[in-house]
Amino acid sequence: MFDSLKIVEASGVEWLHLDIMDGHFVPNLSFGPQMVSALRKESKLYFDTHLMLDNPDKYIEAFATAGSNNITIHVEPDYPIMETLSRIRRLGCSCGIALNPGTAVSAVTPFLGHVDLVLAMTVQPGFGGQSFREDVLPKIGELNQLREQYGYAYRIEVDGGIDIETSLTCKELGSDTFVAGTAFFKAEDKKQFVDILEK
Repeated sequence: MFDSLKIVEASGVEWLHLDIMDGHFVPNLSFGPQMVSALRKESKLYFDTHLMLDNPDKYIEAFATAGSNNITIHVEPDYPIMETLSRIRRLGCSCGIALNPGTAVSAVTPFLGHVDLVLAMTVQPGFGGQSFREDVLPKIGELNQLREQYGYAYRIEVDGGIDIETSLTCKELGSDTFVAGTAFFKAEDKKQFVDILEK
């Protein structure tokens, strides 16, 4: 984990996306706030923490205290979403709302005026290395249209199967924040990969 952190830092990126999985909301387990805290001691990167949890409202204090800068929660589970977003802000973090490929944009529209980031998952979350789902592209365009229509300031982040080609497609539709895991670590020249994405 720490070796990967150093590779990421050396590439020149400013954000580190941290996927937190509980084995319930998604069929995989990752790590908890203790690891985020350990990483924070080694890095000054912006920690973009994505909670793929059934009950994220129970854990936001722990992840904020551990050093997260942004905490993104999912719209699909049953918990007090608006209250949780407000609590994330009170803890000094920016906040995001995420939606899975099968979830309509209408599910997140009540929250769009209250978030800094909307994460459109371009794979079904839980495992890395999946293929990009083109059926999500209309949602990116819809989120961008809503942002322009109502003057919202949220970033549109995409995560899943993101490489140079798919990032360009998403950018054309309005996405401005890209999570690239597999493609980044497979790139021979990681700094060049990052430079191309940033341009």
